[in-house]
Amino acid sequence: MIELWQWPLIFGTGLVAGFVDSIAGGGGLITLPVLLGLGFDPRYALGTNKLQATFGSGSAAWHYARAKAVDLKDCPRGFVFSFVGAALGTLLVQQLDPSLLRRGIPILLLVIAVYTLFKPELGAQAIHPRMTPGRFAVMFGLLIGFYDGFLGPGTGTFWTMAFMLGLGFNMTKATGHTKVMNFASNLSSLVFFLLAGQIYFVAGLTMGAGQLIGARIGASMVVTKGTRFIRPVFIAMVLAVTLKLIYDYYLKSPGPPTSAT
Repeated sequence: MIELWQWPLIFGTGLVAGFVDSIAGGGGLITLPVLLGLGFDPRYALGTNKLQATFGSGSAAWHYARAKAVDLKDCPRGFVFSFVGAALGTLLVQQLDPSLLRRGIPILLLVIAVYTLFKPELGAQAIHPRMTPGRFAVMFGLLIGFYDGFLGPGTGTFWTMAFMLGLGFNMTKATGHTKVMNFASNLSSLVFFLLAGQIYFVAGLTMGAGQLIGARIGASMVVTKGTRFIRPVFIAMVLAVTLKLIYDYYLKSPGPPTSAT
């Protein structure tokens, strides 16, 4: 039973997480520990987290689209393949032990953080794409969508890097498109939690309301301030996710796999 004083905490957590997540991803690092700290069963915490995250990614995607940072006409293929990939990942994680992948992801994220830190021109402006949009949508939609359903942490980072390196987007445009793909994979995973009945709806909707507002504020700041604003937040969140995963997968006693996205 959630006490009266905890409701503002739930809403405020969603607000902060929505703001951070709309800029650089990693909002689950804020929301999931709070839900677990309130005593939620881990399965219900994950389901409730997916519900509120869907509000945040949907809100951010909508505001990026309204600001012309995203052309939604370019997104259907990526959206569909991300949705399918996340569904496949969610189904497979119920059958397999993801420990091997979990131990390798922090290393990959650390490489991304270092690469971004020492490549200040990355994402400053658009460059020539290395892949066709169709091939990109199929390959990365299935791959990153699958990862989000299978494990999750760092999904936004992988999408942002993929858009910058694969399609040549600047960081602002890449961040906007990332939220559309995040929305697809969040929505896909949410379906499975709904079917399993593992969601606390009132808590999820309360946190989701905060996500809506925080994501709108964050997306507006990204559009207004551009790459110089995104880059330090992006690097900070990548390092935060990396350190959290290193602690979870190398230093702490092993437990059931969780997704922080």
